[in-house]
Amino acid sequence: MEDGGGGETDTHAQVCCSLTGEEERDKLEKLLVLKVYKRRWFVLLVLCLLNFSNATLWLSFAPVASQTASYLDVTLAQVNWLSLVYMLVSVPLSLGTTWMLDTLGLRITLIVGSWLNMTGALVRFVGAALSEYFASSRYPVVLLGQTLSALAQPLIIFTPTKLAALWFPEHQRATANMLASMSNPLGLLLANVLSPLLVDYGGIPTITLAYTVPACVSCLLATVGVRSSAPPTAPSPSAQSSSEPFFHGLKLLMKNRAYLILMLCLGAGIASFTCFSSLLDQILCVQGYPYNFAGLCGALFIVWGIVGAAVLGVYVDRTKKFIEVTKINLSLSAMACAAFSVVALMPQQQAAVAVVCSLFGFFGFSVYPIAMELSVECSYPVGEATSAGLIFTSGQVQSVVYMVLLQGLTTPLAPTPGSVCGEGPQSWRVSLMVMAGLCTVFTSIFVLFFHSRYRRLEAEEQARYGTKAAPPTGPDQSSSAGLNQDHSGPSHLEPAGGVTSLFE
Repeated sequence: MEDGGGGETDTHAQVCCSLTGEEERDKLEKLLVLKVYKRRWFVLLVLCLLNFSNATLWLSFAPVASQTASYLDVTLAQVNWLSLVYMLVSVPLSLGTTWMLDTLGLRITLIVGSWLNMTGALVRFVGAALSEYFASSRYPVVLLGQTLSALAQPLIIFTPTKLAALWFPEHQRATANMLASMSNPLGLLLANVLSPLLVDYGGIPTITLAYTVPACVSCLLATVGVRSSAPPTAPSPSAQSSSEPFFHGLKLLMKNRAYLILMLCLGAGIASFTCFSSLLDQILCVQGYPYNFAGLCGALFIVWGIVGAAVLGVYVDRTKKFIEVTKINLSLSAMACAAFSVVALMPQQQAAVAVVCSLFGFFGFSVYPIAMELSVECSYPVGEATSAGLIFTSGQVQSVVYMVLLQGLTTPLAPTPGSVCGEGPQSWRVSLMVMAGLCTVFTSIFVLFFHSRYRRLEAEEQARYGTKAAPPTGPDQSSSAGLNQDHSGPSHLEPAGGVTSLFE
């Protein structure tokens, strides 16, 4: 419960035995007194706006790929690079971003990311607004703006798990992560819906201007409003403990079998969703589906993903069933991906295509924030930014590979009366089957071989009540045993002096 006057909540422990010494008493009070600040919601709002804005810049042109190619006088492959640059830029920056979050803090990371995001948006607008005399320079300038915005993406998208851990109590972390993470697909939703409307109203320059406004607003709020990286007093026991040093944390992750499986399989899922969002218009136009229908399908994919994420966030906050939820949803999303690879090749099947896109989003897109929280649970005490950041980097690397592979597997088709593609239509039959197959293979690996304890929850329980964590179980026992031996001792997890506490 929150204190309306002071804007914060105090959770006091009833100590079951007496303490001697002022220093020991101070240490115990610091461990057992937790506070939740109302301004956590403002910090979350700033991150949501930044994530939302960066997503609109990412896929501004994908729903109107043919019109963009015509206006910028380039090929569809070059238009795809306006999206692909996000994946290429984020990969080499991933380690630097995770180090920045864990070392320099949340505030500096958000401010730097907001300025890069706004600068990229402004450069894009300038490039698209160039006159016909400078028409040949439009694409390079727009690509430069996309690159600057891409530099901001890892600074923004790696942050939700870190913010949830630093500012929110245990029973709100999954929900906070869900809100921050799902603001990104909400931006994709706006791009899918708004770009086709704006291109008819004012063309490509109007699109770039519209998406510059939220970038400027979020930059102002981040620069002026975010005053600290963390609250003065932690909201949970795990937020009070320090994370592993950056490079030592990387070594621990590389020895954690469960984490490596999650990084590989969830990265494959991210790559499948990225390809789906970026290539949807080019896939559907072959069968005569107009770009506004492709935008509608992309919107349904995201809307139902957000609905599913909201339901899962509340459910997991209550039950803590991270693994069960992730396995079930990834399995159902693999089935939806296989269904899409079939119905997308059929003409005049608008209802079937729309339903499959909705199911793909509801089961697949919604599991992302839950899986990110799972990455922290199975890798604790490694820093949240490091564990979540490497998974996103895995997704970006695989996205580049998938995009190049799927486009390389297309074959030219003879022009048909039903096709509405701007350039010569391409056959996506083989590409879609390959994407469905990869999605199925990696989902099967995750379901069969991923097993882990919830290390952060166990550490918090031990810090509160002095209970000992259960021994490792399951196939990842050997990889997790070393991590527990190094970091599960009383000095890291138990209350000072071995005092048992009971929270109200």
